[in-house]
Amino acid sequence: MRFNIQHSTFNIQHLLLIAILLACAPRDDGRVHIEFWALGREGEEVVKLVRDFEKLNPTIAVDVQQMPWTAAHEKLLTAIVGDATPDVAQIGNSWVPEFQAVNAIADLRPFVTSLDQADYFPGIWKTNEVDGVLYGIPWYVDTRVLFFRRDLLAAAGYPDGPKTWTQWLDACAKLKAQGTPWPILLPTNEWAQPIALGLQQGAEFLREDGRYGDFSNPAFIRALDYYFEFFRRGYAPVMTAGQVANQYQQFGEGDLAMFVGGPWQIGEVKRRLPEEFQTKWMTAALPAPDGKPWPGASLAGGGSLVIFSRSEKKNAAWKLIEYLSQPQQHARFFDLTGDLPARRSAWNAPAVSADPYLKAYRQQLENVVPTPDVPQWEQIVTAVFDVADMAIRRGTPPAEAARSLDQRTDAILEKRRWMMARMESAP
Repeated sequence: MRFNIQHSTFNIQHLLLIAILLACAPRDDGRVHIEFWALGREGEEVVKLVRDFEKLNPTIAVDVQQMPWTAAHEKLLTAIVGDATPDVAQIGNSWVPEFQAVNAIADLRPFVTSLDQADYFPGIWKTNEVDGVLYGIPWYVDTRVLFFRRDLLAAAGYPDGPKTWTQWLDACAKLKAQGTPWPILLPTNEWAQPIALGLQQGAEFLREDGRYGDFSNPAFIRALDYYFEFFRRGYAPVMTAGQVANQYQQFGEGDLAMFVGGPWQIGEVKRRLPEEFQTKWMTAALPAPDGKPWPGASLAGGGSLVIFSRSEKKNAAWKLIEYLSQPQQHARFFDLTGDLPARRSAWNAPAVSADPYLKAYRQQLENVVPTPDVPQWEQIVTAVFDVADMAIRRGTPPAEAARSLDQRTDAILEKRRWMMARMESAP
């Protein structure tokens, strides 16, 4: 029997094309299909919550697309340009101003009446507002607190960690005298530490409605001077994060006594260091400037849920956000991912309240402050650690470093000034 290879190949390709077209065709199963883009580990675990949502809402189907954090920002921007955005997405709350600036995300004020705003941490909630308009709902939260060797700090006279800026430097001095090589680690390529110190001094970083940098303001100069003092006195090594061989091993061996870290680092310390070490360390909310109440302010970070402006299924999309925003779902999401709940009531869940290392985060979240809501903030903070790193290495005075940072910031904001000038001059 003769076999026609060319004809068979054509048939196979034809069948494959049909299969692809059928897979891409709109599903007519009587349900409203909404597309949900979720990032990183959250994207893997949220599927379990979504399936329960679908059982409770049989007329809605949720198609979850998972993507890595490293690719998410670019992919979302590409989708915005190509008019191919999902209905709902998880984004970093620092992205909200950027996406709002291009009218990509919807005003959620018509929907939000069903949520108890008072159950959210005020500083975190505010990161989702631009000019008083709400564009995102906090899904999980993030901030920075102090990790410290309880045994070493107890020997220095601070068993619960320092509470003021003076105590913080004093603790470092005593640790150094005790023989601790690095009383504190403050990687010079991280912006969170100098910005948090600036927030504690009331610095606003930008002026004239976000048109120019305001790092030369006395409030930020005071913060920068204090930050530089850790390096001037030799309490912190002049190193970037990449130059530190093994932060957790050095923490365990006592070469390092303190560092400022996020909640994911709790898991890293538990995983990397032996069980017998776990009673030797603790977390504490950040020290405050002298004369100000403890804790000092920290960063308002985390992930939020948004609805895209072009979605034609906003009501169904809101139902999903409303479900994922229930306190019991926040608590369950913590069990799945370790992400900190955005709602205060969810912190009463046993798995959250029983963890002693999380207590500091609960305290700190009551005093977190959002950073400026301009789309260029991500570029500006890169300039912050770039200028600070250079100043630390060269011994540049804080005021001079602040002026340099203002110059960099003003250049970054040039297009924003041009756009705002055009909007103001329009009839």
